[in-house]
Amino acid sequence: IVSGHIDGCGTIERIEADDNAVWYTVSADPELMRYIVQKGSVTLDGISLTVADVERSRFKVSVIPHTHAVTNLGSKAPGSPVNIETDIIGKYVEKLLSPTQPASEGISLEQLAALGF
Repeated sequence: IVSGHIDGCGTIERIEADDNAVWYTVSADPELMRYIVQKGSVTLDGISLTVADVERSRFKVSVIPHTHAVTNLGSKAPGSPVNIETDIIGKYVEKLLSPTQPASEGISLEQLAALGF
């Protein structure tokens, strides 16, 4: 699930075409790669795609010829930057599983006095 908010940028490493698709290999920083999973959703320049394969620092998506022809992906070349949005579900899961920090109560006059202020 994507929402239209960019999480970061990546770089197109490779573009390969076959009879049924155009395959894009995209590299991204570890902060983004942690949320990219095989068969999950990702957007490249706002185009929602399904992740076909994931490696340590890059991932691959398959783009149908029509999408390749009518979007800005068709004008990209290896080395081109792309905006990336990752699937929001992973971000929610991470937040829910993270230990929460209690809100700060601030400091009281008594605490300041005890510290010599």
